[in-house]
Parts: sequence; C-alpha cells; structure tokens
Amino acid sequence: MIKMFKLSLTLTFGLVFAGLFGSSAQAIETIAKSAIIIEVATGETLMAKDADAPMAPASMSKLMTLYMLFERLKDGSLSLDDTFRVSDNAWRKGGAKSGSSTMFLSPRKRVKVEDLIRGIIVQSGNDACIVVAEGLSGSEAGFAVEMTERAREIGLASSTFRNATGWPDPEHRMTPRDLATLGQRLIEKFPEYYRFFKETEFTYGGIRQMNRNPLLYKEMGADGLKTGHTQESGFGLTASAIRNGRRLVLVVNGLASKKARSQEPERLLEWAFRDFNNYALFKAGEKIEDAQVWLGEQPRVPMMIGKDVTLTIPRKARRKMKVLVTYKAVPAPVAKGDVIGQLKVKVPGRDDMIVPLVAGADVARLGVIGRLWAALSNILFGEAG
Repeated sequence: MIKMFKLSLTLTFGLVFAGLFGSSAQAIETIAKSAIIIEVATGETLMAKDADAPMAPASMSKLMTLYMLFERLKDGSLSLDDTFRVSDNAWRKGGAKSGSSTMFLSPRKRVKVEDLIRGIIVQSGNDACIVVAEGLSGSEAGFAVEMTERAREIGLASSTFRNATGWPDPEHRMTPRDLATLGQRLIEKFPEYYRFFKETEFTYGGIRQMNRNPLLYKEMGADGLKTGHTQESGFGLTASAIRNGRRLVLVVNGLASKKARSQEPERLLEWAFRDFNNYALFKAGEKIEDAQVWLGEQPRVPMMIGKDVTLTIPRKARRKMKVLVTYKAVPAPVAKGDVIGQLKVKVPGRDDMIVPLVAGADVARLGVIGRLWAALSNILFGEAG
C-alpha cells in the first residue's frame, strides 16, 4: 500500500515538515582546490569539492595528534597537570632552529600537558606535537602508526600518518572528508577540551603568539579548529562555527594565500548558514499511520517513527517535498519494534531519504478458528483483516 502526501508547510499528520538534503551536495564555486562543509547535527554534506581525494593536510593533521591526547585525558590515564619531557630530538626537529612552527620549548625541560595542548592549537608547535608523541608512544614513528590505526577505527578510512606534525611526507595524507569527520568527533566527544580551540593567544616562555585561525577574529560564531600550510598543500583551514544552534564544520585546502584563507572560508560558511536550515521532522515514538494486520487479534497496528528525524535542506526546497508511506499488510504475529513499513521523503534533484517505520505494539496471531474465519471472510467478502 502506498500513500502520498504533497507538502507545502504541513502534513496531513499535522507536523511541520521540510525537505531532504541528499548525498549529492549543493553546488557552489570555490577557489580552494578541495573543500567540504558538513552540518554537525545531521551529518549532511552541504558542499564538496574533491572531498574524498587524499591530500597533504599540513598542520591540520595535528588534530589527530590532539585526538589521541584527548582520549588519554578522557579515560583518566593522563591529566592536564601531568608533564612530558622535551627530548633533544623534539627540540631539534620542532624547535626554532628547524624553521618550523614552534612553541619554543627548551630541551630536557618538563612541560605540562595543558601547555602542550595550547602550544599545538594556538601556536601550531611542531615541538609540542613531537613531545606528545614521544610521551604517549615512546617515539614519533611509533605514534604515527598508532594514529593511523586509531584513525581507521574511528572511520577515517583514507588517512595515513607518518608523523605527529603534518611535516611534508609523500605518504602523510588525509581527505577533506576525513578532516571534517575528525573535527566533528573532537567537538562531540571532547566538549571539556574543545574550549582550547577558540583561544586566540598563548604566551609560553615569555613569547606571545596568536592563533592563526582567521575566523576566530570575526564575529561569525567560529570557535575552532586548525590551520595548515606547506608549499605542497597551500593554505588550508579546518574550521567550525555555530549560529542559532546550528554548527557547521568546514575544510578547505590548496588556497594561494593567507588572505584567501581568511576570506574564502568565511564566504562559504556564510552561504551555508544562509541557504540551508535544519528541520525537525519527527520525534521518536510518533505515530505516522496504521497498518493492516493479516490474521492478527487486532486488525491494525500503529506504524511509528523509531528515532528522531532531522533533515538539513536548502530553505527554498521546503515547499517542493513529497512524502510517501509504503507498507504491505503485515502478517501476525507482530512484535513491537518490528520494521513494518517505510516513509520516503522526496525532493526534486536530491536523493530520497528512507525512514523505517516500526510496529508500535504487539499483535498476537489469531487462533485456528479465527484464522479459518478470516480466510473465509476474505474469500466471501475480500476482507484481508
């Protein structure tokens, strides 16, 4: 059985409804070589350009170093007040003499974990990353192996790490989508540590440095995450911003200048906030329709939404939605929670969204006499209940 509803603002069900934004992202031009924007609440991709192509992530891959560190803090095996020793290796490879981004750590000194976090986020310190890697795994090479393994476990299928810093290496690669996923996980899993990402400056050893994330200095709701730049990668940014309860994560890479890194992410985020919105469609446990039950003690069973459904779509697509409820007569017995139908959300030019509908109650099967009478009624009168 199929029922179709053409939507304007409300459904027959009495619910304010909106459309679907499918897996094919809305087109918008960008000067970045690669880019992606995702809506954190729904996981929808709002725009994408070469988002699944492996690239040199530069210092944006320090987000994985932080993820590994935050996990240790979260499970209690490490505290913000613990200290790590700065090895000569970390000082040489990541210090001022290397010509790289640095926290200006002194060799053979001990540094608090909290300071190292700020040194990585605000100052993009390569020395701080190496100190963390050696403190957690004994060596940077060993830590990179653990980073790659953990990345696979959390769904970063296209990420391979060869160091803790993002230092150029032909095998050190991430995709924009993996970076966006990682950013989302950092936000959702570590709210107590995510606060560090919005800090605009940090002074260590008498040296004051400013956060290189240009969006933090603009009134647009940005509160993270990490910049990156090498000759190979160009200028990149993994950023997040929140506005009116909506949070977006953006990744851009391959920009030609710092100026472009400041302007292009802002333009893309403004577009995404302006052109899209989240719409709560259904709440878990909400009844959608009744389904007929064949040979059941009850002739019908309610079809329910199993979990909350929220969609992200272009604002202008709201009035073009169609909703189809499909099911077949359900044979008894029926157990509460069984999938017995589906709700299909359609909008022109987008992938359909399929939402399972589950039984809202148990329905026992009729006894022998009841089944015989139902069969006879069907023959005589065409009744299926």
